[in-house]
Amino acid sequence: MPGRQPSEEALGYAWDQSAVPRDVPSFSVERAVWRFQHSLPEYVWDAAVLEGNPFTYPEVQTLLDGITVGGRKISDEQQVLNLAEAANELLRMVKTGEFHLAKEISDNLQYLIARDEALESGHFRGKGKEKLTPGVGLGIHGRYLPPSTEPGGENLRRIFTRGVEFIQTELDYVFEQAIAYFLFATLQQFYFDGNKRTARYMMNGHLMSHGFDAISVPAARRQEFNASMVEFFTTKDGTGMFRFLASCRAEADRGVLPGDNS
Repeated sequence: MPGRQPSEEALGYAWDQSAVPRDVPSFSVERAVWRFQHSLPEYVWDAAVLEGNPFTYPEVQTLLDGITVGGRKISDEQQVLNLAEAANELLRMVKTGEFHLAKEISDNLQYLIARDEALESGHFRGKGKEKLTPGVGLGIHGRYLPPSTEPGGENLRRIFTRGVEFIQTELDYVFEQAIAYFLFATLQQFYFDGNKRTARYMMNGHLMSHGFDAISVPAARRQEFNASMVEFFTTKDGTGMFRFLASCRAEADRGVLPGDNS
């Protein structure tokens, strides 16, 4: 396929580079951080909806203002609060220049995001007691099985190191690097749970650290996102997801309001 990167060995998938827009604007880190911070309730709500969380956008705003919301499960409320806590930690690291594509940062964010949901959290599969290799349900396409959970997790650390090195040395455009990382970390399933959420936070940390605005998948596009992810897991072709996430970035620039499906 013309334009494909020779990335299958390093990342586990390939894509057509013509799907990556080269005109995505970048500004200062301060501007990117400011925009993310001021849209935090929207970002958290979008992320929660992708997980099937029933909280509405006004309810997320209320909860982030420190006011409890009646009639909701404690687990759903905690998921929203965890997403917000992780987002604030991401902002702190970007502001201080601490953020980079590193395992320890991913581990920290995954712990904050999924500590109440994951079988084990805060470390790669295999590092703890559990040796289960979890699959990803793909509906009629069956299940996707990631690399096995091996004692000590050394295999996953090798995969991570090699993948991040490829992204940072073989790809010269930050926007492409960020999405490539998201798809890489999602495909490898380094954790028992929270992989897509953690990978999106890492993607956005990389973007904001270079002055690019963060990418949020709008709640209204949940079905499209899920279908695109199934296609990605099935084909190991990231072209569709590159186009999808680039369109989410463009949609945000057009000022579509959260909850507005019109």
